[in-house]
Amino acid sequence: MEVENRYIAIRHQVEGSPSEDDFEVKTAPVRWTPESGEVLVKNLYLSIDPYQLNRMKRQSASHHSVDVILPGERIASTGVGEVVASACAEYEVGDVVAGVLAWEEYTLFRPSPAVLMVKVDASSGFPLSYHVGVLGTSGMTAYGGLFEVGKPHKGEKVFVSAASGSVGSLVGQFAKLAGCYVVGCAGTQAKVDMLKDKLGFDDAFNYKDEPDLKSALKKYFPDGIDIYFENVGGEMLDAALANMNTYGRVAVCGVIAEYTDPGRRAAPDFLEIIYKRITLRGFFAYDFMAKFHEYMGIIGDWIREGKVQAVEDVSEGLESVPSAFVALYRGQNVGKKLVKLA
Repeated sequence: MEVENRYIAIRHQVEGSPSEDDFEVKTAPVRWTPESGEVLVKNLYLSIDPYQLNRMKRQSASHHSVDVILPGERIASTGVGEVVASACAEYEVGDVVAGVLAWEEYTLFRPSPAVLMVKVDASSGFPLSYHVGVLGTSGMTAYGGLFEVGKPHKGEKVFVSAASGSVGSLVGQFAKLAGCYVVGCAGTQAKVDMLKDKLGFDDAFNYKDEPDLKSALKKYFPDGIDIYFENVGGEMLDAALANMNTYGRVAVCGVIAEYTDPGRRAAPDFLEIIYKRITLRGFFAYDFMAKFHEYMGIIGDWIREGKVQAVEDVSEGLESVPSAFVALYRGQNVGKKLVKLA
């Protein structure tokens, strides 16, 4: 069996802010045979994530943990798809799977313990797209980052930056369920309103309207911050540290402000960290793979009970992948950014 496969590739290594011109649509045949031991998947939803930009750079600390993306090559990404051919007893034609696919129409994989792929229960009642976001790596990142790294206690004060994004929007809701006081920041008034009116944050503010972030956080957290869920970096991290309480915890999930402008790297006051005994820990989703099914069971129950809302931002068609990716860096997405292929 052979199919013509269209995929997205970068034209060159990407430095600074990405643009649609950095990408191209390419075509190449994908061949599957019954003797191959491989599974052919027709992709339905693709995840669009900010961290991918670091993989596209010539040099990045991310290259220690994730593969570099080279010009002309396929770009691996999480997604959801349907099995259209299988040479493995574990997967049958018609099965829906979620895991590491790619920014392409078809993905061929060979099942092994090293391949992140799970079968989706299509009868669960959840939209398939949820298995890319709230019931996928976004949910795992938010849950693991908050509960394993942040370790919230009832009544503690939690600050979430980039709170209207795929992870931040979940962290705030999870923290509220843990009995915390939660404030988030975002880049537009519409996003701020969503955080408060739809997602149940105690308060939220537009960071663009605040010339002094340290003073802004002092206003929203007069008694200090116990947990900071970090998605931005730069000045935001500096301001949060200045307002942290003793034994505060910083869950460092991302620093999107620094992905495109190395000059905005945070310059944390280490005296704040030392004398307040603040803990900063970086992490990413795959740190929590061993608890994936446990986390998804808990989050799934919260969704069914109406305690958690999934916010999605869906574009249509493979050709929209570059513009969807660029939109992340222009603050144009709300919630989990996805591309629907079929």
